[in-house]
Amino acid sequence: PEPEPEPEPEPEPEPEPESEPEPESEPESEPESEPEPEPESEPEPESEPEAEPEPEPEPGLEKKSSFFNPVSNEKNKKLDKAISKTREGFWGKINRFFSAKNKIDINVLEDLEELLISCDIGVSTTIKIIDSVESFVLKNSYLNDEELRNILKNEIVNLISIESKKNSLEESLKTPYVIMFVGVNGVGKTTTIGKLANILSKEGKKVIIGAADTFRAAAIEQLSSWADRVNVPIIKQKIGSDPASVVFDTIQSALSKKADYVLLDTAGRLHNKVNLMNELLKIKNVCNKLIPNSPHELVLALDASTGQNALEQAKSFLNVIDINYLALTKLDGTAKGGVVIGICDQLNIPIKYIGVGESIDDLQLFDKKQFVESLFTEK
Repeated sequence: PEPEPEPEPEPEPEPEPESEPEPESEPESEPESEPEPEPESEPEPESEPEAEPEPEPEPGLEKKSSFFNPVSNEKNKKLDKAISKTREGFWGKINRFFSAKNKIDINVLEDLEELLISCDIGVSTTIKIIDSVESFVLKNSYLNDEELRNILKNEIVNLISIESKKNSLEESLKTPYVIMFVGVNGVGKTTTIGKLANILSKEGKKVIIGAADTFRAAAIEQLSSWADRVNVPIIKQKIGSDPASVVFDTIQSALSKKADYVLLDTAGRLHNKVNLMNELLKIKNVCNKLIPNSPHELVLALDASTGQNALEQAKSFLNVIDINYLALTKLDGTAKGGVVIGICDQLNIPIKYIGVGESIDDLQLFDKKQFVESLFTEK
């Protein structure tokens, strides 16, 4: 028998070329290098959110808007309405004056002088205005009504442009800001305190009222009523207590509660100036001892409807104590708003607060430019 053929050896599987994995590893190394540019592109989107903080200035402006730092002119209408009686009386007389004169010369300045005095501007202040007009007339022979209006307007702006001697609001950023009110009874001092407490409280400020007029039970009751109405704490003692003691307790409470504002009411008696002076100076010393450089504002409240009598009241108080601000109340109910000009000129003290209505919100900071613009707006 034929020998069985030897089985053919199975062909050995061809060894996979070793070089093949090498090229495989090469492409592997390629993707390793590919992610490198990826992180480079990552920072690109990071630059996009950088533009997001742009709207931040808007909320910043809202934070700055407050009673003491207003940024809008929404209340101009209230001021315009408040001095409407003054404006009508002022411009009514001015227009009648102009209608009777073809030109303004030296011979008619006496008539203008009488007119301004009748507007409750005051004799001394009126003379300053007339001197300014007379100087212009002498240089230019005469002037028309439009030129006269501009002279009057510019002169009034100059007369009421009184700046405070100290920027006290910035001096008290970390301690309670103390505002002490003085003024005779019945001028609207307590109402001004209540309105101011309401406005500041609505802004989220911590306010404490001190009833330091301890000589009148009615004063304590009225201030307590305002405190309840605006939901602001009040520190008070029984009738006849030492006013300085009430102030001491009020400021101590404000410090412990970290209040933002302290509003102090004081007695308004003028019949005994010696006692009044001693009392007010004692209160000032207590304030200064507990909070250096306070009270930051010492505000004299005056009733605009009393005209030149308000100016005389102010002079009486200035003989007793240094005043650095004025609050002019009841400006909306009188045609005697011209007293604003005389008060600023004669006392050289800035008007800070004005009452422009009977509503609880009708208290504004006095803006001299707005006042003059409203006064010279023909209606």
